[in-house]
Amino acid sequence: MQNENKRIETEMEVKSYIAKLRHAIHSGAKISFQAERMVDNERDIKHTNAYTVATLFPNENPIDALKRELLSLTSEEYICTVKDLRFPKRSEMRVFGKTYNLSEDVYIKIRVELIDPNNFNNHTTFVMSFHFAETAFKESEFPYRNSN
Repeated sequence: MQNENKRIETEMEVKSYIAKLRHAIHSGAKISFQAERMVDNERDIKHTNAYTVATLFPNENPIDALKRELLSLTSEEYICTVKDLRFPKRSEMRVFGKTYNLSEDVYIKIRVELIDPNNFNNHTTFVMSFHFAETAFKESEFPYRNSN
């Protein structure tokens, strides 16, 4: 399952990443969300970021909804860490999976970046993917599910 572009972090590393993500968001990190992406032109609309966010959070500001959802991520929802092949000098992205309404799997891929190294509170959280999964998740995809 692991290859040179994908790896599984330890559970402690994932928990540390989630703690840093929460700190960044609570410290005013900017949430950058790609509602429309070029890759979506070749996808079924159900598997696009815009459709998923509008369906799950119809009466909410998308950024507020995403902020809340990112704050609720757990290590049990972690799938893997991936390199950004398009921008290899940028930080790695973390992939999570959440299930909504008991049956709708959502694929989440994010990156947190420090914008100003002199100001720890100046972060941006880039939400690359937040869309209904094209295939249902398998328990084996989650290395830390039920490990507590």
